[in-house]
This record gives sequence, structure tokens and C-alpha cells, in this order.
Amino acid sequence: MRINFILPFYSVRPIGGLKVVYEYANQLAARGHDVSVIHPRSMRNIEPVRRPLHKLHNAALDTRNWFAPRAGLNWQPLDRRVRIVIVPEPTAEHVPDADAVFATAWQTAGYVREYPARKGNKFYLVMDFDPWIASQEVLEKTWKWPFLKITISSWLYEKVRAAGCAGPEVMNIPIGVSFEQFHLTNDIGNRAKRILMLYSSSPSKGSEIGLKAIAKSREAHPDLEVTLFGPTMRRRPATLPDWARYGGNITNERLRTLYNESRIYVCSSFAEGFALPPAEAMACGCAVAATDCGGIREFAVDGINALLSPSGDADALARNIISLLDDGQLRVRLATAGHQSISEFTWETAASKLEELIGARISDSRTLAISQAAHG
Repeated sequence: MRINFILPFYSVRPIGGLKVVYEYANQLAARGHDVSVIHPRSMRNIEPVRRPLHKLHNAALDTRNWFAPRAGLNWQPLDRRVRIVIVPEPTAEHVPDADAVFATAWQTAGYVREYPARKGNKFYLVMDFDPWIASQEVLEKTWKWPFLKITISSWLYEKVRAAGCAGPEVMNIPIGVSFEQFHLTNDIGNRAKRILMLYSSSPSKGSEIGLKAIAKSREAHPDLEVTLFGPTMRRRPATLPDWARYGGNITNERLRTLYNESRIYVCSSFAEGFALPPAEAMACGCAVAATDCGGIREFAVDGINALLSPSGDADALARNIISLLDDGQLRVRLATAGHQSISEFTWETAASKLEELIGARISDSRTLAISQAAHG
């Protein structure tokens, strides 16, 4: 099958939604499909307030030729059979004909909606829902367009259904963890008294809530080590407390090491489509203390394999962190359960379900076309 994924931009730094697309592209290419990932230099429907960010992402393309961006994806392994395509704008004339085409964000959905039939059956990979990306009205409007919508978590699935999209046009396929990159290398019970957290300038990540919770935890445990990482800032933010180490944008290998060196991973997000970092942390043996940010419910169950608290509540998050620091048996039990349960979320399983779904839709559309031709 010929499959195109339409991304809203190209990035030289890790972004969760892009990672999901690249993982699917890798899996489908390995199965023998002809896969292209389309990256536009510009798009007409980026809200004005977001245009500077879009230009920042695409500045990476200005000095590169058509194929050079592959070398820029040092944060994500990419199968050589996956074609990385840069286009001026993701309009039909710039996108190859295909059997299936995926919108991957509300910005690209508007373009895919206008594609003629030769561009392929239309799918919409729904990966996020939060007010910092776009208004609820804008998101829900794109969900109602005639695509087969595929969510990456049950939480998102219910969001799409609640917006008035139901029946066979909405499917849920939970995504996976890259276990080749993120796996256990250090004994869960023998770790330094260290916390790890992603620090981001994006309001949806709730980083300030996380820092407040960790600061409260350090009042009870002054010897607690804290390490932060994050792709959005090259330099250490001036506002970070002195007690926090800042790793910035790091490689997957370094991140795996940090996960394995840490007792606890803290997630303080307000909204996540799936929440990959806590899932990766579980794969590496961290106990997870997280806010109930929606998509995390796909794999995290409070008191069973993680401790969850209401989003935006630094005090509740701090209490959960302190519980894990005070009670070593609780930490090891939750970390062990998390490591075991997250193993069910593989990219191979997700890709197999997606491949089957694409094939069925293509077959149905061909059958319909033959029937219409016969009765035409």
C-alpha cells in the first residue's frame, strides 16, 4: 500500500506527535509498504499567534535540500525505506498519489479534506486535545469531517465521540513504547534518591506545578536529587531553582540512562493524548507520580501501577511523591507493576491494527467503486 502521513511541520527536537508518526512509518515500511512523511514549509491555516512557532520549527528546513532532513532526525531512528518529503505547502499538487493519506493534526486536516480521490482514502490520526493547541471548537470541527478517525487512547476516543462522532468512523488504537530504546538496565530496588521530570515551556505540560510539588517534597526529603530534561530550551532556564539539574534536549540513550537512574518519574501535565514519557519511564523501572492528564489512563491506574492526582494540584502531587519516597515497598511494588503492564503496549501491535484498518478501508472503497461503476 502507498501511505502518506501529512505532518504540520518538521522539527529537529523531539515532539511526541511527530514521534508517533515516525514510529508508525517505520513499522509500516518494515512490512513492505510504500510510506512517505510529508513536511510542509508553510500552511495557510496556522493561527497568527502560532505562526512564529511554526516558522521556528521550519527554520530547520531553510538550509537543507530535499533529502537532508533525514540526517536532522537524530532524536528519532528512521527506517531508510521511509521517504522524508519537504513541500512548500501540503496542497494536492505537492503530495504524491497514494492509497491512504493521514491528517495528523487539525492544521493538516483542512488540507487532506480537499484532496481528490487519487490521494487515497482519508484518515485522521487524533493525538491530542488541549486548549493550548487550538480551541475546542476548532478541534471538534475537524473531527466531524469525513475521515476515518483513529485515536491513540480511550480518553481521546471518548472526546471524539462526545463531539458527535460515533460509529465505525471512529476507532481507538493505543500507541506503543519503543522498547528497543527504553528498557530496564538497572535494578528497580537499587536506585539513587532521584526524581526525573520533563520541563517544558508549554503551559499544557504544567511544569511549574511539577516544580512546586517537587519543592514541597524536598522539604520532607532535603537530600532528594532532581533532574529535569526537555526539548524546548537549549539553555538552562534562569527561573529554575538551584537544586534542579537541567539536562535540556538529550538523546534517547541519555534519557534511557536517566530513567534507569531515577526512583520516581513525575508528570505534571494538564492534558496528554497518551503521555509517552511516563510510559517510557515505566518501561525503565521508574515509579510514576502523575497528574490525571487524560491519556495517561490508558496505561496508568492509581494505586495499581502509579499514583495519580488531579491536574493542577501541586499539593496532591507532592503527597504522592512523598508517599513513594517514604515507603520503599510501595515504590518498588508500583514500579514493578508499571514495568510489567506497560510491556503490553508495543508498536508492533499498534501497527498491525493500523495496517489491518487501512487495508480494510481500501478494500471497501474499491468494492464500492466497482459497484458504482457496474450500476453507472
